[in-house]
Amino acid sequence: MLDATTPNCRWFAVERGLYPRIVAALDAGTSNMRLSLRCVIWCVMPVAAGLGLAPAHAQLRGHGGPIRALAISADGMTVLSGSFDTSAIRWSLRYNLAEQVLRLHESAVNAVAILNDGRAVTGGADALIGIWTPGKPVPDAILRGHEGPIVALAVSPDGGTLASASWDRTVRLWPLAGGPPIVLKGHQQNVNGVAFVPDGTAVVSVGYDTGVRIWPLPQPVSPNVAELPAPLNAVATALDGEIAAAGADGNVYFLSPSGKRLGAAEALPGPIVALAISRDGQRIAAAGINGVVALIDRKTQNVVRTLVGPGMPVWSVAFLPDGRTLLTGGGDRAIRRWDAETGEPLDPPERGPEDPLAAYAGETGARVFRACVACHTLAPDQGNRAGPS
Repeated sequence: MLDATTPNCRWFAVERGLYPRIVAALDAGTSNMRLSLRCVIWCVMPVAAGLGLAPAHAQLRGHGGPIRALAISADGMTVLSGSFDTSAIRWSLRYNLAEQVLRLHESAVNAVAILNDGRAVTGGADALIGIWTPGKPVPDAILRGHEGPIVALAVSPDGGTLASASWDRTVRLWPLAGGPPIVLKGHQQNVNGVAFVPDGTAVVSVGYDTGVRIWPLPQPVSPNVAELPAPLNAVATALDGEIAAAGADGNVYFLSPSGKRLGAAEALPGPIVALAISRDGQRIAAAGINGVVALIDRKTQNVVRTLVGPGMPVWSVAFLPDGRTLLTGGGDRAIRRWDAETGEPLDPPERGPEDPLAAYAGETGARVFRACVACHTLAPDQGNRAGPS
């Protein structure tokens, strides 16, 4: 017999739609009633892998609420997702399965990261940060100190420091080897994004106060501050040090490593809530609550393609290491794969939740309603979202 929590049984269960129910049962406290599957299927996954028969691309589904955050491992084989349903899930892209459900937080998991050693990091609206070893049911460490929701995480290039951004208006730099964090104060409103520059000499933070703060390291005492025309929801850095900041006005702003403004791209008609730069630095993905993702050529600062999903908010974006494959996560509770070169979805068509506003596109009432449902649950079966339900 094989335990239902082993990788072989998980693959079998996911392929047949059983895995979410198995995990839910175990997480609900019934692990003493160990679910088992007979050895008939124990060798299926290794044999399939040996024959090169890994499952075809498919949307990754399993969360009970909108997907708020995504992180991808350096080898591109693992995805970590955080959701408004209070959980994080570690996914295998090789087998298109959920390898582990991480449960610690009492509210939304707003931010996730994968450390250089493969451990997962989750940050929640409950102001907690969990650090997880793959396969372990409880976190190795829980970092406490923030006094408001944690909304962004970043790992330093050398892997030694974790940065967290919070609505308590601070950024904290946590030494992963142990010791107290360095607290960065200066933002006048909620901090929404944080990123390290690639050479590790600075950390960049943005927030509702419209300021981009570039904190020099290792002594982040006097940041360079660049003021922009709109509140900022996210930030990302390219290998050459260029900074991209996502505006609530739908623009992506470009800055030099010192904070000099280099231009802007009119990306979306509404607020941008997530941003990602491909590893090769050629593309930027900007996602919004209107359900659209703009793909921007970083060199020309022009939108070259627009990705349109099921019409629900897209809360998270991340590029695979190939620089061409883009993952998105949003209100439909699915992780979708896209070809950033062509703009086409890589997943086979799958019927998701209907967009109730499709017939009213462009009407003022529809826009207002869509803005509300981006954060508020209006029906009992819609799961947790950002705001009160």
